[in-house]
Amino acid sequence: MSYLNPELPPIAITRGDIEKLTRIADSSAGAFAQTAEFLGREIDRAQVIEEFESRPGLVKMGSRVTFRDEVTSQIRIVTLVYPGEADVSLGKISVLTPVGAALIGLSVSQSIEWETQSGGRRSLTVLAVNAAA
Repeated sequence: MSYLNPELPPIAITRGDIEKLTRIADSSAGAFAQTAEFLGREIDRAQVIEEFESRPGLVKMGSRVTFRDEVTSQIRIVTLVYPGEADVSLGKISVLTPVGAALIGLSVSQSIEWETQSGGRRSLTVLAVNAAA
């Protein structure tokens, strides 16, 4: 998976999330190599912020995110979770999926676009973020 637009939106991830996400990306490099690499690139480019610096509208772990798929125009609402907590039927998507890795660190109104493993195009825009419950 690679970025299609060289102008990537600035992202921010809290220090606590960065530490956990780095461990997940590192430990998943074999089984989920491409997604783990994509998540690793997002971690590397993120501004690291403290939890108290977190701002409204920032996608963090546990956030409930409303986003639009710019390719299909479909609007989805998901909760971003760690891999062991994922349950698509409950709208809980893992950060170790392409969509989850793309959403982490974005803020409301930001978009990101990337090429899928199959050569297709994905583009997402964050419409709303509700803090973790």
